[in-house]
Amino acid sequence: MRLFAAVLPPADVVEELGLVVGELKSLAGAERLRWTQPPGWHFTLAFYGEVEEGVVPELSRRLERAAERSEPFRLAVRGGGKFGRGRALWAGAEGDLGALRMLADRAEAAARKAGVPMGEHRRYTPHLTVARSREDLDVKPYVAVLDAFAGRSWTVSELALVRSRLPASGVAGEQPRYETVARWGLGAGG
Repeated sequence: MRLFAAVLPPADVVEELGLVVGELKSLAGAERLRWTQPPGWHFTLAFYGEVEEGVVPELSRRLERAAERSEPFRLAVRGGGKFGRGRALWAGAEGDLGALRMLADRAEAAARKAGVPMGEHRRYTPHLTVARSREDLDVKPYVAVLDAFAGRSWTVSELALVRSRLPASGVAGEQPRYETVARWGLGAGG
């Protein structure tokens, strides 16, 4: 199964960001982007790719330990940017980014120790993808709107293991479906 570890923002934060993304969709050229859907918005901590069913219990145990070792922290959706030449448009984060990066490192280490091949380690860039493109696009107007956005903060209190089901229908614009497989509370009492 295709899995990743994530921080899932609460519904009110998703709704708030949804209003800004609605503005972005009204900008010229917005139809050239594939917009992600609010119910699936998340901050990926570690992407695992295809994980064999037999490895999931050990991965889960190690993620639970990672959550227990990480204290709750404050986070907010703030600003934005792009990857590549406009291939991915994202909202950023502010708050205790050190704690978020530590949780991402622990989620990656949990996978490595469970036997999930992780490839080369990269410095974690906190982001929530709001749109993608198959071609290079000038997304400066979109980034400018996102840069001006500062959402409300919340306390991150959970680490989630999420399953991603890629579209199989071939229908243009169909999005992956996300299913939360497990959640663990942060901190020793989690």
